[in-house]
Amino acid sequence: MSDLTLVIGNKNYSSWSLRGWLALALTGAEFDEVLIPLDLPETEEQIRAYSASGRVPCLLHGDLVIWDSLAIGEYLAELFPEAGLWPQERSARARARAVTAEMHAGFAALREAWPMDLRRRTEFEDPGGAVAADCARILEIWRDCRAEAAGQGDFLFGAPGIADAFFAPVAGRFLTYGLPLGTAARDYIAALWSLPQMQAWLAAAESEPWVLENP
Repeated sequence: MSDLTLVIGNKNYSSWSLRGWLALALTGAEFDEVLIPLDLPETEEQIRAYSASGRVPCLLHGDLVIWDSLAIGEYLAELFPEAGLWPQERSARARARAVTAEMHAGFAALREAWPMDLRRRTEFEDPGGAVAADCARILEIWRDCRAEAAGQGDFLFGAPGIADAFFAPVAGRFLTYGLPLGTAARDYIAALWSLPQMQAWLAAAESEPWVLENP
């Protein structure tokens, strides 16, 4: 039994859970997982047994409880410095923190209009307005980060890290809702989806029995 436990929601639907889980999986550390299905009568009570916030993900490390995905990422970066979850170079690390925080706090229109549903595929319908602006900004972030990290690897800052974990759910949304993508964005999503950790998450999401009407 590991001394690290991550409490998460459905892998098909819980974008916040994916962020925390992928960041933890990228450390290579062993951890236990508690999955609590969302939107059931008992869901809130079950989550509150681990976290007073009533939200997932929640990382348990001994007596410590960390109930926010960005705080989880920061803690893991300190706990496992050898994993390189943040870039080593200072200016790149600052940019990685900035785009991760922007993803963590922003893009509300996109989140509401296009909930994560990794099993679903639909034909693209132009959302216009704030959703289109959110998509454009995310693609701009990807383009700028990949340009800065050219030749260092296939991810936003070269090697996979916290920033990629935070944008992975958006990559899933783009695939689900059929957003037209250029070559660079398609290549970045392909790199994310090729990660063994991401493959494991996707396989588990595909096999889940739960179906939410309004994820």
